[in-house]
Amino acid sequence: MYDNPNLERKVAQAESKISARNVQVFYGDTHAIKDVNVEIEARTVTAFIGPSGCGKSTFLRCLNRMNDTIDICRVEGDIELDGENIYDKRVDPVQLRAKVGMVFQKPNPFPKSIYDNIAYGPRIHGLAKNKADLDDIVEKALRRGAIWNEVKDRLHAPGTGLSGGQQQRLCIARAVATEPEVLLMDEPCSALDPIATSQVEELIDELRDQYSVVIVTHSMQQAARVSQKTAFFHLGNLVEYGDTDQIFTNPHDPRTEAYITGRIG
Repeated sequence: MYDNPNLERKVAQAESKISARNVQVFYGDTHAIKDVNVEIEARTVTAFIGPSGCGKSTFLRCLNRMNDTIDICRVEGDIELDGENIYDKRVDPVQLRAKVGMVFQKPNPFPKSIYDNIAYGPRIHGLAKNKADLDDIVEKALRRGAIWNEVKDRLHAPGTGLSGGQQQRLCIARAVATEPEVLLMDEPCSALDPIATSQVEELIDELRDQYSVVIVTHSMQQAARVSQKTAFFHLGNLVEYGDTDQIFTNPHDPRTEAYITGRIG
């Protein structure tokens, strides 16, 4: 496609936010993730789908080195963010997690005020020069989390006093407050009711204007609604990866079709 192979490599890197090559994950002697190769695009929502225990959350946690916190876990292979190896010994995992934010399955606001939930990360990373700066960061993050209008008059009330859906949007706002480039979401709606789920899905769609979003979901309908790219995992293997429409309407692998149609899972 390109006469100059170096140019081809640069173009590929420009389109990919995260490149994973030959990634293996072991829990002790258990080989949990086998030979995963995937390119995650910038400003795109990528969904990881597959049966429970297939490795999708394990692989997601490789992307911001959350697996480092598990003693028996070992990750092999290459994962690059903007062409830089995130497992290089010189990479500080705390700084990496500021760039690759994470939202968990169950809303987990800190036992602090709404304001301090958002201000926590920017304070640690020295993103604000003064109180006015911090106020701006907090407001901007809460607006991006689509919750500013609901909480602007009670910023000093505890974050734990919000409803489940509000707590999850607060956690998303907290994740974007450190100006990340990638947002990882591990089943962010599984603990929410349908109305709150719809609000979070709308928010995910808005966030892709500024971030690469990777979402693990057990709901194929949700993957179809929110993502542009879908990866299907089965028994630790990445079976198929492509445009969401193609994966759901014309999968290439019979295992993907069996999962989509409900024959496995």
